[in-house]
Amino acid sequence: MSRNIRQIALSQVGDVGQARIGSSTALIIGLGGIGCASASYLASAGVGQLLLCDFDTVDETNLGRQILYGPADVGQLKAVRAASRLAAINPDVRLTEIPDRLSDDALAEAVNQADIVLDGCDNFATRFQVNEAVVSQGRVLVSGAAIRFEGQLAVFGPDYADAPCYRCLYAEADESLDSCAGNGVLAPVPGVIGTAMAVEALKVLAGIEAETGKLNLYDALSTRWQKVAIKKRGNCPTCGKH
Repeated sequence: MSRNIRQIALSQVGDVGQARIGSSTALIIGLGGIGCASASYLASAGVGQLLLCDFDTVDETNLGRQILYGPADVGQLKAVRAASRLAAINPDVRLTEIPDRLSDDALAEAVNQADIVLDGCDNFATRFQVNEAVVSQGRVLVSGAAIRFEGQLAVFGPDYADAPCYRCLYAEADESLDSCAGNGVLAPVPGVIGTAMAVEALKVLAGIEAETGKLNLYDALSTRWQKVAIKKRGNCPTCGKH
């Protein structure tokens, strides 16, 4: 408990909030630059269990921004290597490796096991599937993305009957944002977004009110954050059904 004494000292957290964090399970989808940062801080902060989902292997081009991996990890499964590093950060955290591309029933089962879902994956097809599973099970979704010098972060749920979901923000895939592979990204920007996602997740898990339904936009060139309200769409193909 002494490792989190500074966190417990916060009146908004305290022993009760830390106990809630310690008994919680977080599902992290995508263990790239965003997921590595989120997972590192959630493990450090004492989240009870982390479900680590990523089907991919470590590539040398990942090493500049994906801080849980080193040269010796190239070619190995990200979920496995991330779990090993996170266990060294905090051996008290229970770690479950999911080195698969989840969809349909498997995705729904993983979401059902979690108290909160953090999505930092790099494609809209997966994001839409995650959103569908989260909405159907009434879970909180913390979503983040990073590309070039820009990042974005939003918290959705759990009351999707009255509040927007991720598909209210993106009705269709935006190909210009789909991947940093062809667009480039400044190495620390995914870390900024992933760290901010961990902050929001810890607030939710500790029982601190988080601001949902707002898109937070980060511009590394100007060092500015902007906030934009997300409107619920009545014809949303996901939350419009709930």
